[in-house]
Amino acid sequence: QVGLVESGGGSVQPGGSLRLSCAASVSWISTNNMGWYRQAPGKQRDLVASITRGGGTMYDESVKGRFAIARDDAKNTLDLQMNNLKPEDTAVYYCYQDTVFREYWGQGTQVTVSS
Repeated sequence: QVGLVESGGGSVQPGGSLRLSCAASVSWISTNNMGWYRQAPGKQRDLVASITRGGGTMYDESVKGRFAIARDDAKNTLDLQMNNLKPEDTAVYYCYQDTVFREYWGQGTQVTVSS
């Protein structure tokens, strides 16, 4: 399968944790960077976290200290560990990959944080 396949979304109570995973068909050798975006209803799609081929990471201020992005080069996967989730984290989360060939987007996975 070509592109990105996401998994791991779901519903959780405030303070809970979820782990998102993204499986890529293009390896890191041909990747410039990968990341996770999210889009809440009625809002634009925003970058949550990203990691470069060299391993540099960046996080949106709203998730610093709570979310962690990590990659597995052998498996061509990208994970987002989300801890201490808040209701404002509710959104559809999209995996993104910028490769030397083209950009790829995942289909999106819903994360709902509610009591």
